Amino acid sequence: MPWPLLLALALQAPPTPLAYRQASRVSMACTYTIEAYGPNAATLPALLEAGLDEVDRIDRLMSHYKPDSPLSRLNRAASSGPVSVEPELFDFLELCLRHSRESDGAFDVTVGPLMKAWGFFRGEGRLPDDAQLAAARERVGYRHVVLDEAARTVRFARPGVELDLGGIAKGYAVDRVVGLLREHGITAALVSAGGSTLFALGAPPGTLGWQVELQDPKDARKTAMNLVLKDRALSVSGSSEKWFEAGAKRYTHVMDPRTGRPVEGVLSVAVVTDTGTRGDALDNAFFVAGVADTRRRIRSLGVTEAIFFLPKGSGWKQVHVGY
Repeated sequence: MPWPLLLALALQAPPTPLAYRQASRVSMACTYTIEAYGPNAATLPALLEAGLDEVDRIDRLMSHYKPDSPLSRLNRAASSGPVSVEPELFDFLELCLRHSRESDGAFDVTVGPLMKAWGFFRGEGRLPDDAQLAAARERVGYRHVVLDEAARTVRFARPGVELDLGGIAKGYAVDRVVGLLREHGITAALVSAGGSTLFALGAPPGTLGWQVELQDPKDARKTAMNLVLKDRALSVSGSSEKWFEAGAKRYTHVMDPRTGRPVEGVLSVAVVTDTGTRGDALDNAFFVAGVADTRRRIRSLGVTEAIFFLPKGSGWKQVHVGY
């Protein structure tokens, strides 16, 4: 058969079907799920397991719940002087402080003492007295974290400061998994950290993107809206995850580090942006900052869209901020 005819037949041949696999594992206090399409059905399961292993590695590095993690050791020692930390953790802390500066402190990884004062660290919440709240606020503030880039050391400028990366480490783990999948030639995958942070890589075959549901901020059994995402991250910060009532008032676990008090008047915020890490920082920052301040900042932060769910009567309303 002449080669031009062979070439024409090859060009007309249907593409090789992609294999689909899904894998899940509990890590970082949520269920991480990876869905992926790949050309090799035999190697795809092992690749997904490697991705989940990477999530566990990040948890061992950055958990403040695990007493033997590098972050926990840093929290115990950095008030006494500079502590040398491994490059990955140092670079990540540098990124966290940059997000804090850009948000004027609305996002702050030193919020740990406030979470403890309000009873949200390993608990369901409680109302602190004035003295407890004042003591916690003295130990909160990203400016208390001093990085020495040349020596790769971290120290705390006052006693009692501690780092809590729970608001951003999940997004970082999602990004690391996406990077691993890309390295192995995967062009269509959805990586989710319990639905609160996810990244849509490419699109499933024959579609425009990954179908993603946004949960109703008042009823987890319902869907508030549907999104189609391709090569974008979605991060959601919500008030329904942890809260308590005292004196007929509801207090959520989302803290304003600048006032030391839970944020009021916002049910949840969803952010669509380029990475899970950025999304995790900004959904918290926008939740704290509110609609007006988000409108002022969003263009400079590279965010596609922020969706606010605000209380309205017994229900809620949506406010979209973006461009």
